[in-house]
Amino acid sequence: MADEQSTGARFERAVRIMERLRAPGGCPWDREQSFDTIKPYTLEETYEVFEAIENRDWQELPGELGDLLLQVLFYAEMAREAGYFTINDVLDRLSTKLVDRHPHVFGDVEAKTAHEVIKNWERLKKEEKSKRAAKTEPNNGSMEPLLQGISRAMPAVLEATKISKRAAGIGFEWPTIDDLFEKLDEETRELRENIANLPEAPSPGKATAGAQGHRVQEQLQSRIEEEVGDLFFTVVNVARYLNVDPEQALRRTNKKFRERFESMETEAHKNQKRLEELTLEQMEELWQKSKTGTAQK
Repeated sequence: MADEQSTGARFERAVRIMERLRAPGGCPWDREQSFDTIKPYTLEETYEVFEAIENRDWQELPGELGDLLLQVLFYAEMAREAGYFTINDVLDRLSTKLVDRHPHVFGDVEAKTAHEVIKNWERLKKEEKSKRAAKTEPNNGSMEPLLQGISRAMPAVLEATKISKRAAGIGFEWPTIDDLFEKLDEETRELRENIANLPEAPSPGKATAGAQGHRVQEQLQSRIEEEVGDLFFTVVNVARYLNVDPEQALRRTNKKFRERFESMETEAHKNQKRLEELTLEQMEELWQKSKTGTAQK
């Protein structure tokens, strides 16, 4: 109990500090902020938490989590000032949700696997939405659209993952992974067909024709963008089908590319060269060397 009280006292101190910063005579910058101005910082702090976790930087992670918690305290304090809600409402909603969404822990529902937990979770969320809809529109017999609760403001890869999971959950799914790869081939082929209509085909190491200054018809550019989007969406579904987090997978690939690219730069600098001074063949040689781990970092 002593630990719980200590944690509670620490949390209460953070809440009071936030109130003081926003109060008359507090920090001018903090007092000028609004819900909209704080949003970019929330996203930034979230990614910094991700980075600390990926780096397994357990010394840095507490600070990054604290910065993320600050965002919650900031929003809650601004809401309290406006009379919308308080931090206590946030905590009450969280505790209630945790208990309600875990009937296999706090109730008599059985869920022996993570998959069963997720199925129960989705069912409970639907029931909660139905209850809210009944309160706000008691005379409306229409059903809420299946994708209604998925925010359009989240990163596109995350939105695509949630959309495809929701659709697959009601059976709108590719029967096998082979069907998905056929879809991937189809989308790749359609993209290549549209690329063939560009004024100048992209060349290795160069940007697309449009980016090189050649004018691309707006209609063609729009079709290419659409086909690239279809390709992305299909890849997201491949990842979902294989139970892979596409965001995490891409971040790992980004990290790997950074390390190999930096290794290439190091090797080039040993010869008093910059990468942009090398030919594509020379860069490819350094790239292959970085993959074998023989290049010094």
